[in-house]
Amino acid sequence: MTPKAARWLFRGAAIYGLIILLPLYFLEKTVAAPAAALAHPEYYYGFVGAAAAWQLIYWTIGGDPLRYRAFMPLGVIAKLGFWVPVLLLWLNGRTPTSTFAVTNIDLILGIAFLLAWRTLKPPA
Repeated sequence: MTPKAARWLFRGAAIYGLIILLPLYFLEKTVAAPAAALAHPEYYYGFVGAAAAWQLIYWTIGGDPLRYRAFMPLGVIAKLGFWVPVLLLWLNGRTPTSTFAVTNIDLILGIAFLLAWRTLKPPA
């Protein structure tokens, strides 16, 4: 992967992530509360905030992929850190197939982040 392709990958992932995540700040009663009988909304908002912060990290990596190459494996962990639990929940019948299908984008991005890290040459 070229630095230019990595730039597009990480910046695109950041934009996509913010588009998906930021509306969640206004959808607690629609999305989280009915599905989970949300007794601790701080977990919901904490997840949204932490995930949104990672989008800014992806944006930063995309600004200079060679300089921030060392952070790419952390991005892989972040993507798989959401995808793996959703996979396990889906396998146990605890989340709908539609949710699992949407989270496969995280798997694809995690694999792409790993490929970017492996193919970009570290800075000298």
